[in-house]
This record gives sequence, structure tokens and C-alpha cells, in this order.
Amino acid sequence: MKPDEHEEAIDLFLKQHALLYSRAMDHSEYPTMEDDLLEGIKEETLRQYPVNAPDTRNSIVWHLWHIARIEDMTMNVLVNGSDQIFHTNNWFDKMKVNASHSGNEMETEEVAELSSTMDIEELLLYRLAVGRQTRDIMKSLRPGQLKNKVESARLRKLTEQGAVKDKAQWLIDYWGSKTVAGLVLMPATRHNFLHLNRSMRIKNKYQR
Repeated sequence: MKPDEHEEAIDLFLKQHALLYSRAMDHSEYPTMEDDLLEGIKEETLRQYPVNAPDTRNSIVWHLWHIARIEDMTMNVLVNGSDQIFHTNNWFDKMKVNASHSGNEMETEEVAELSSTMDIEELLLYRLAVGRQTRDIMKSLRPGQLKNKVESARLRKLTEQGAVKDKAQWLIDYWGSKTVAGLVLMPATRHNFLHLNRSMRIKNKYQR
């Protein structure tokens, strides 16, 4: 958050963020978490629901959907004051999804339907589009902006768009307590790592 360390912070973010996505996003020379997850994975493994894991019952498809939606909402609407990637280029129809919210507090039947009907190729393209836009947003930030608090009007926009389910309104309050730096540290990086790590454990369990 220190303005005199802004360029260093952005550079560090971009390096870490690239490792959470396919190499296709930033032409990384290093193996990435997404590449490791998807290498040799079977479609049935991606769609498996429910899963028997200590910290999740949701499918890998759901986890990839969830982290893409959260990053899209927080980085585009809350940080950049722009529209969600999801609301452009007909992603709703292309991915064949049954929801436009974040995926929090979904009922069992909803997760089952999303896991079985999602167009996985389009989901991965959507996630790639979200990641690339996040990187452009981060590069556009000026020194001092990472200290900014989230604007209430931007939070209201997400609520009006139905970005979270009624039972998940706590998420709006959580985001509203953050600075831009806080959103960068959680939705845009740590949140991705957390769910990709869970997804890798699902893969290792069901595809030995």
C-alpha cells in the first residue's frame, strides 16, 4: 500500500497471479497451478459431484466457476468501476450456466446442475478473459490507489445485478470492509490458490 513501493507491488502481483492461470494468459515459462490441474484430467473428474473431501463437496467445475465469478465481480466492478466480463460476449449462454451469481450458498440441486451442464471449454475461456482483464486493471492503478476503500455505489451495483444470492449478502459486507489492496490479496490471488488447491486434491483422489 506504500506509494513508493507501488511498482514493486504490482510486479509481484502479476508474477503470482500468472501462476494461478494457464500459461496461455501470460506465456509464462513456469508450470502453473491451472496447467497442473488440467493436465490429463478426465471430464468425469471435473464434473464429479458431490465429492468426498474434508473441506468441500463441490465439483472442480464449480470451483473454477466460483473463482472466476468472484474475481470478475471484485476486480471489474469494485476496483475498476466497470462492467463484469460475464455481462459481455454472451458468456451466460456460451457456458450454459444456470446462475449469474458468485456461487456462494448454492443448494445441492443447483450445484449438481451447474456441474453437469457447464460448457467446460467456454468456462476456461471465460476464466482466461477475467484473468487478462484483472492484469490490465492492476497495471492501470496509480500509486496510492491500493489504499482506497471500496465505494458503496459499486457495492450497490453488485447487489442490483444479483451478483450474490440473498443468503450470501454477507459477502457484500465483507467486500465493503476491504481496501483495493485487500481485494487484490484475497479474491484476485489467495482465493484462486485456495480453490485450485482444493481442486487438485479432488483430482488426486478421484483420478489416481
